[in-house]
Amino acid sequence: MKKKVALVHDWLLHYRGGEKVLEALCELYPEADIYTLFYKPGRVCPTVERHRIIPSFLNKIPGAHRYYRYFLPLFPLAVERWNLKEYDIVISSSHCAAKGVIPPPHAFHLSYVYTPMRYAWDKYSEYFAGKIWEPLASVVLHYLRMWDVSTSARVDHFMADSHLVARRIGLYYRREAEVIPAFVDLDAFKPTGIKSSNDYYLVASALVPYKRVELAIQACAILNKRLVIVGEGPEEAYLRSLAGPNVVFAGRVPFEQLRGAYENCRALLFPGEEDFGIVPLEAMAMGRPVIGYGRGGILDTVVDGETGILFSEATAKSLAEAIVEFEAGPAFSPAACVARARDFSREKFKQRFQKSFEAAWGKHLRGPVVLPEYRAAELPPYNVEPRPDLTQ
Repeated sequence: MKKKVALVHDWLLHYRGGEKVLEALCELYPEADIYTLFYKPGRVCPTVERHRIIPSFLNKIPGAHRYYRYFLPLFPLAVERWNLKEYDIVISSSHCAAKGVIPPPHAFHLSYVYTPMRYAWDKYSEYFAGKIWEPLASVVLHYLRMWDVSTSARVDHFMADSHLVARRIGLYYRREAEVIPAFVDLDAFKPTGIKSSNDYYLVASALVPYKRVELAIQACAILNKRLVIVGEGPEEAYLRSLAGPNVVFAGRVPFEQLRGAYENCRALLFPGEEDFGIVPLEAMAMGRPVIGYGRGGILDTVVDGETGILFSEATAKSLAEAIVEFEAGPAFSPAACVARARDFSREKFKQRFQKSFEAAWGKHLRGPVVLPEYRAAELPPYNVEPRPDLTQ
């Protein structure tokens, strides 16, 4: 008998990396229904919109699509109200609350996690610290962290899009996660062979604090290098105040212009720490190397010394030194960059996902759900000094 599948995604208000993963899942499960907190028709691709989409009750509130983040305290209530009893398989695609759905007892729940609820865990200080509402937020997020941890027991099998995210799942949930990296659209990002002067470095990013775009501006100022910044966001005024005449703010650009910016830059500068980071893969797919901060998801994608250079400290000085090393060394091979990006194709993602799903599904069928024993030794160790013996 054919199994009925439900896909659960946090919200469908943009078409970004998570929605591209959902699109691939829709290709794997073309008859699945989609449950989501918020949905606005026309904001995602036709492949997703061909499915039956069931938004939560929050979607009916006036202004919800614009102010959806303010409804964060209600997300647990909303995802737990869905009645999924008719489904045999539940696949959640989650960076916030989607993994907290209540699957029926007979169902198999696989959760593909972009990061544990970022508002409540590692990004708390960036979203709330120093804000006038921080005292209230700290109370709400204490509750959300407890909810987030408790609902991890509702998941039969975790997948993570990077080793960093898998480590967070182990740290916060005490669960193991299989790493199935996300993908880059190789059909869209394909070198044209049309070259210009390659006299600039590129940042392609939302202009928000954790992207650390100011480090790229400061490093290029130190070296007097030309920098082009593609993107927009609330930090733009601050970043413009730091920039000299060597920096061009291009804002949001059409897709063809973005591809040209990738293909004609000397290298992409990637100064922030990301959970996964699709932008370095887009640059490599266009044949360009990456100079990036050597922490986070970039460690899964950029090969240091082959497709880019990774710098060790989140400072303008460290980035500037990496640029000097890049310019002094041998030229990076565009073919090597493209070949590396091909390891992260959509088809390879679907193959890896399906192989992992089938193995986990097979274990589910062979017996009752037993949560795997957490083995801390398999996580990268912390560098902790031994505690002194106070009994002597």
